[in-house]
Amino acid sequence: MKKILVIHGPNLNLLGKREPAIYGRVTLAQINRMLTKAAKKRGASLVIKQSNLEGRIVDFIQQAKKNKFQGLLINPAAYTHTSVALRDAIAACGLITVEVHLSNIYSREEFRHKSLVSPVAKGTILGFGPRSYTLGLEALLDLIEAR
Repeated sequence: MKKILVIHGPNLNLLGKREPAIYGRVTLAQINRMLTKAAKKRGASLVIKQSNLEGRIVDFIQQAKKNKFQGLLINPAAYTHTSVALRDAIAACGLITVEVHLSNIYSREEFRHKSLVSPVAKGTILGFGPRSYTLGLEALLDLIEAR
């Protein structure tokens, strides 16, 4: 069975309430249920984490290889644009990584146009709301199976 680590970054615990015009009304719990259902259909298991703390997210990533994960699905949220530590942890972990975003970061404020994570991810899916997560999971599982 494929084992995937899913990480939700800062403020994603507020989904459904936070800026619904940008992020929609779907909650993080609903996204996690969608992901779990999609993973089960593909014979994969998920461990899902959310943190508002950069160091905690780095710890999750550093422990991923030791914990026998085969892939990482991550929405780094605001850390996308600011965290060299997160970028370096992803590069060091050696896992196939897919970056996802609910909104299209390139159609938003200019400071959001640069992702420090994208260069160390296999791919990025963005702008499809909660569907970005399931599309990202499908892509990640395809990449793992092709390996």
